Amino acid sequence: MAAYQNVTPVQLSQASLTTSYVTLYTVPSNPTTPTRTYMKQIDVCNTTGSPITFNLHIVPATFSETTNNAFIYGVSVAANSIYSYSGVQVLPTASTIQAKASATGLNIFISGGEAV
Repeated sequence: MAAYQNVTPVQLSQASLTTSYVTLYTVPSNPTTPTRTYMKQIDVCNTTGSPITFNLHIVPATFSETTNNAFIYGVSVAANSIYSYSGVQVLPTASTIQAKASATGLNIFISGGEAV
């Protein structure tokens, strides 16, 4: 049987962003049952009356967030609105999704799938 045929839809993260980088998701690292994670949808809700910017990074294992691994960078979410991304990104084993905002008031929801 081919590897990575069983895909389970999962919510990868649901969090309130802060002004410091926070790890939202870590790709499992299991040598006996390797997992591939797919990030498919990101929704960011601004619950305030002012625009707020945010950054989101896909950070390889043992690295930290830099502009070299920025996936969404400096995007402004208008007051009382939602920013949505829809697409597919395959996340490397043991990598992390990290994000921060310019102010409090953003909630982030990330969904995708884990394949084994």
